[in-house]
Amino acid sequence: MEDWKRDRIGSALRGQNPTVLTRLPGGFAVMGDQQWLPGYCLLLTDDPAARRLSDLPRPQRTAFLQSMSVLAEAVERACQQADPAFRRVNLEILGNVEPFLHAHIWPRYQWEPPELLRRPVWSYPPEKWTDPRGRLSADHDGLRASIAGHLASPGQDA
Repeated sequence: MEDWKRDRIGSALRGQNPTVLTRLPGGFAVMGDQQWLPGYCLLLTDDPAARRLSDLPRPQRTAFLQSMSVLAEAVERACQQADPAFRRVNLEILGNVEPFLHAHIWPRYQWEPPELLRRPVWSYPPEKWTDPRGRLSADHDGLRASIAGHLASPGQDA
């Protein structure tokens, strides 16, 4: 495993996390390690001690949630442009695997298997999460650039 994966927030703070798109007021916008749903992103807290949303003081909590919304909008716009089968984004703050505060931004598509189309992404089989064919790679550079571009010039309401 790459060293940066052992400390995703610390590596982002040091400028060594290659998945970082940009820093937002509430944390780091990053591409997900797996891209079987193209455009999957996360917002990582920039406070390594924050394990849950309630660990942040209210102003930082508000900044985190606002940044999550801005990232979700950027993912939505980029995915709409890239794939006409884009449907929506799902937003989640779970924290059941990684101990630090983070939010998932999952794009959802009409081409997903019918039995999973309206279910949470966690309903996908375990092999989806580790399949090397779905890993973030240079194949995702166009979508990555599009999301980053939308983050650099967010919508009027952002």
